Amino acid sequence: MERSTKEVVQENRDYTLFSWSVQSTANPIHMTRSKGVWFWDGEGNKWLDFSSQLININVGHQHPRVLEAIKKQVDELCFAGPSFATEPRGRLGKKLAEVTGLAKSFFCLGGAEANENAMKIARLYTGRDKIITRYRSYHGATMGAMTASGDPRRWPVEPGIPGIVRVFDPYCYRCPFGKTPDSCQRECVSHIEEVIQLEGPHTIAAIMVEGITGSNGLLVPPDDYYPRLRALCDKYGILLITDEVMSGFGRTGKWLSTQHYGIKPDIVTCAKGLTSGYMPLGAVIVSKPIADFFEDHMLWGGLTYSGHPVSCAAALANLAVYEEENLFENTLEQGRYLGERLEAMCKKYACVGDVRYIGLFSVLELVRDKTTKEPLAPFNGTSPEMQKLTGYLKSKHIYAFSRFNMLWVCPPLVINREELKYGLDVIEEGLALVDEALGVVGAAAD
Repeated sequence: MERSTKEVVQENRDYTLFSWSVQSTANPIHMTRSKGVWFWDGEGNKWLDFSSQLININVGHQHPRVLEAIKKQVDELCFAGPSFATEPRGRLGKKLAEVTGLAKSFFCLGGAEANENAMKIARLYTGRDKIITRYRSYHGATMGAMTASGDPRRWPVEPGIPGIVRVFDPYCYRCPFGKTPDSCQRECVSHIEEVIQLEGPHTIAAIMVEGITGSNGLLVPPDDYYPRLRALCDKYGILLITDEVMSGFGRTGKWLSTQHYGIKPDIVTCAKGLTSGYMPLGAVIVSKPIADFFEDHMLWGGLTYSGHPVSCAAALANLAVYEEENLFENTLEQGRYLGERLEAMCKKYACVGDVRYIGLFSVLELVRDKTTKEPLAPFNGTSPEMQKLTGYLKSKHIYAFSRFNMLWVCPPLVINREELKYGLDVIEEGLALVDEALGVVGAAAD
């Protein structure tokens, strides 16, 4: 007997806890099925998934190639302990080495676990304790990863783990150093060197940054940011860890976002786009010198589900889809159109202060005034205008991630032009409502 949406939601509310929620306010969508860039709710409404769920369903919902790989692996070997060798584990490790230019992978179940183990590996390899991270960052919800994050969600778990030192971000729209493109001397890198000197280079194991900052504003760095950061790490013998959990595996049009900048990290962490969410899997991918170190030093780490054969099989199929269906090319092609539309919105609507994008990874930063750049909602808060925008999108069954004064557009990489245009048209309708609420309809946008 089919159960009503009300019954399903109530049972979820009664017996499960929802993340990042005051439980009494949780109002989940009853999701029943999905396909491609769409999903359906319990009342039969069709939603455009404009955020790829948690920016992870890169190959779209219910891709038959990935589903078939999972079914086949379940029939052959559903589980093997982490001390066993399996075909999918070895094949996946080899594939990841090929596409990243690194050497070996340590498998886990998600991004937070990957970042925890990356920090542990960096400390074991260097014999140093401190990890430099950035303020506008998110590395996961486990204790170490949360402490490494600059995200305000870390506040309730502080002091967290020891040894985390934070620095500022390449946030060009709101430069923390008060610079403009004309006066910038890359203080977003040079101040990190001063921090290194003040902390003591001999105490710092690694600098850990998101390839492209994700849920804290999608900060796309200047073209020379990563080459300068890589040189800084090399100067002081510090490892560079790039968290590619959200920005990796096609989201920006390449395997890793840092590949746009011509640099190679010492350690890469990944998860979301590794399997497109079809099975839980994360990985810490390390360089050859680090891999060689553990040939005769103990790797103090392990997880029951490390190298899970079904997850590895899903990842192999998922990576094959990227290549065989030319999804990176589609990401770049649709990303160009997305960028053009976002730039036009920035000119047309008074509430759009800045747009940032690379591939199908983008955000609109919304303001009350373009001159003062006053945010449409406060940091770590919301506003009636933001609620009006997000409420309108939901009423039109557009599922898009929003936070603070920002709205993300990060659809599955399989999206076509018609689907992308449809979603962006609805967003423009919502922006017009915000301008109306601000009393600037018909006024010049700049």
